[in-house]
Amino acid sequence: MRINHSIDRSLLAFALVSILSPVIEVVAQSQDQAPVYRVDPAWPKPLPNHWLVGAVVGVAVDSKDHVWIVHRPATLQPNETRAIWRAAPPVIEFDPEGNVVSAWGGPGNGYDWPDLEHGIHVDADDHVWLGGGGAEDAQILKFTRNGEFLMQIGQKGQNGGSNDTENLGRPAAIEVDPHTSEVYVADGYRNRRLIVFDATTGQYKRHWGAYGEQPIDLDPGPYTPASAPALQFGTPVHDVTLANDGLVYVADRTNNRLQVFQKDGTFQTEAFVRPATLGSGSVSALVLSDDSEQRWLFIADGTNNVIWVVERQSLEVLSHFGRLGKNAGQFYRLHNLDIDSKGNLYTTEVNAGQRVQKFSRLSQ
Repeated sequence: MRINHSIDRSLLAFALVSILSPVIEVVAQSQDQAPVYRVDPAWPKPLPNHWLVGAVVGVAVDSKDHVWIVHRPATLQPNETRAIWRAAPPVIEFDPEGNVVSAWGGPGNGYDWPDLEHGIHVDADDHVWLGGGGAEDAQILKFTRNGEFLMQIGQKGQNGGSNDTENLGRPAAIEVDPHTSEVYVADGYRNRRLIVFDATTGQYKRHWGAYGEQPIDLDPGPYTPASAPALQFGTPVHDVTLANDGLVYVADRTNNRLQVFQKDGTFQTEAFVRPATLGSGSVSALVLSDDSEQRWLFIADGTNNVIWVVERQSLEVLSHFGRLGKNAGQFYRLHNLDIDSKGNLYTTEVNAGQRVQKFSRLSQ
């Protein structure tokens, strides 16, 4: 049975309160006691070595609360890298204070570096996983935290569609289940599925499309708000996150929805976020709160440039924060988010945004 939840609460009353400086924005607490955040404009610290970052297309927090990003050096413009300025390595690790700890990445022996970097995940064993959104990218990569190559799943240029069990299709996001040592891949910008592999051997386990059904690569046409819910995932299938209770949350970006599954692919429910949104859609990325019950689900909306704060059990939006802009606490093409053990959120921006931001949790 399909259960549809509409969580379009765009007219929800809320207030933005400026404190300390005009660019530090706080979303007011709702009657339902949704968590409150404030941007930290001093995080991260300035990059060393005259480095610049391009479009930041992934963020992950590890077990030590170190924050990892992957960016696209090739998106920097010639006028940005003139004189002393140059592109930073694609993968950068920050400590909790925002200092650069390490940086590495790029083409090397034994693996196919993606043509278009996309997505990063650091698993419980400190392995760093990377995806790719380029036209020929059909692989994900696994490294040590020091950048030593460990494994590649899929072969570049070999995508065989949404039912290919060996190769991927421009994979957007990755998450490893520490309990089963399985890697879940939101796959992606070409395919229309969630696929699971063994995180140690790379062996294929299972895959599914929308509603837990076998995916079909037929293009359903553009999203329209008045249409019935799409029976297939749109492209991209942009993110995946795993809950402590065994549920799997998938971001179906252009269909303005998230779908929830059991780990075997059994469909549970779905919810729509700002369903009138067109273009790139409203559900770009997902992360769960750090409490044991994971009461809150945070949704990065890269078209409306806000973060939706959702009560996980009911899938109701209780508040949101952010707006379009380039000041601290605002977003210009919000793309990803992750959370640390203290409940602080980290966000990335692509296109001309080109940055990572930290939002400190103030309550709840």
